[in-house]
Amino acid sequence: MSATEWFQARLRSGEKSGEKAAAKVPVASDGAARGAPRTAAKPSMRSTAERLQATLRKADEALSPRALRRVLTALQAVIDPRVSEVEGGRRAHAIAREYAAATPEERRDYWALMSEHFAADPHKLKSARDQHQAAVGTPDEGQAELRLRRALVSPRMRLLQRFAVEPEGMRFLVDLRAELLPFLKSDKRLLALDAELEHLFSTWFDVAFLELRRIDWHSPASLIEKLIRYEAVHDIKSWTDVKNRLDDSDRRCYGFFHPRLPNEPLIFVEVALVDRISDGITPLLDEAAVPIQPAKATTAIFYSISNTQTGLRGVSFGDSLIKRVVETLREELPRLKTFATLSPIPGFRSWLARNAAELLPRLDEKREAELGRLVGSLPPTAERLLAAVEAPATLDAKSPLRQWLLQAAAEYLGRTLVDGTPADPVARFHLGNGARVERLNWAGDPSPKGLKQSYGLMVNYLYDLKRLDKHRAWIAEGKVAVSGDVESLFFKKG
Repeated sequence: MSATEWFQARLRSGEKSGEKAAAKVPVASDGAARGAPRTAAKPSMRSTAERLQATLRKADEALSPRALRRVLTALQAVIDPRVSEVEGGRRAHAIAREYAAATPEERRDYWALMSEHFAADPHKLKSARDQHQAAVGTPDEGQAELRLRRALVSPRMRLLQRFAVEPEGMRFLVDLRAELLPFLKSDKRLLALDAELEHLFSTWFDVAFLELRRIDWHSPASLIEKLIRYEAVHDIKSWTDVKNRLDDSDRRCYGFFHPRLPNEPLIFVEVALVDRISDGITPLLDEAAVPIQPAKATTAIFYSISNTQTGLRGVSFGDSLIKRVVETLREELPRLKTFATLSPIPGFRSWLARNAAELLPRLDEKREAELGRLVGSLPPTAERLLAAVEAPATLDAKSPLRQWLLQAAAEYLGRTLVDGTPADPVARFHLGNGARVERLNWAGDPSPKGLKQSYGLMVNYLYDLKRLDKHRAWIAEGKVAVSGDVESLFFKKG
């Protein structure tokens, strides 16, 4: 069934049942449902070692000591050195089926067992470290390093690798990590399990093993369902909306896919082919807009990038996706010379609420007086300024309040660092890839979401292909690459 036929069928079924034509097509993905975090009780005060020696469970414990011993025995059997990897994978698959039927509280016991009973042998590890330290600078250093590497490979790592033997094993592990991530802060015992999952995923999902695919209106309906569900930047509102993003000649969508998750995009990017850098999202999402001929386009705008798998948090392939898409587009459309984003600024409003008072001393006397008159306070206060910019659509182009808001946004994107990296998460991603802050766009996103995040402001990050390495080096030194236009917005004082 093509995407067109599927959407038409869904629309007809909705009309027959008396439902409204949905503003957003509902999606029910079994894999996504498995990966969604669940609410679970607080961890037991007793360690699993204590519980395994007990006879009765306590009130806050999910599995009884007997059931806990049975699960531990099953987990240990997976890495029994006497069985083949295939047999180990079959045993792991049986555990995965039991896990799928377990309650959230019982699943947490599985995590605890994996965390506490499959660590590297501390005595072997200490011995290997001591030998390596003693061998540094000698001919035996290489052999000592090899022994240390082997000692660092925990039984837990082998256990997780056995789960990946079966075709559905990768899906199981990604969803398991998505479930446990919300509990890392409250249960430090899970940190080692999480770290090893992330390490394995960084290898298994290396870009060398990923396939770049274009997603269009003729892609399988189940795949388009997932795009609708996972779209994280600009919600897909209707079937004509998604058709506009996938089917128009001047639109492209690309995703990375892994062979073990063949119909699941790990990350996808939506692209508009235009003749200049876009300053607002509304024209790009306008379903009635007349498409331009791709051969005449000079600019590719990346207007939405969405990660789809919570369980792959910390595994970076977004930068590679953009580079691969740029290469693909340049081969198809040689006239494309400019590659830029139209991006949200999700952290700006909350940052400004916390830091507006610190920006006030950096105003020059003229601007301070102008703002003070507008808000009825000399000098102006942070509270009155924030209240005055609450309705940004009412501020005209010459308004000092509008100028102050743009200056604050420039400071946030171009000068505000946390632990040496940009404070805004989207800025951190693009600047880390070597882009630069090119332009701030007033009323770039007038939607309720855009106003809530950033007073409607959006930003263009420019991917200057000749300067990506230079800009990445700047970020490593704590310096943000910005255009002259953005630099001119910085507060002059302070």
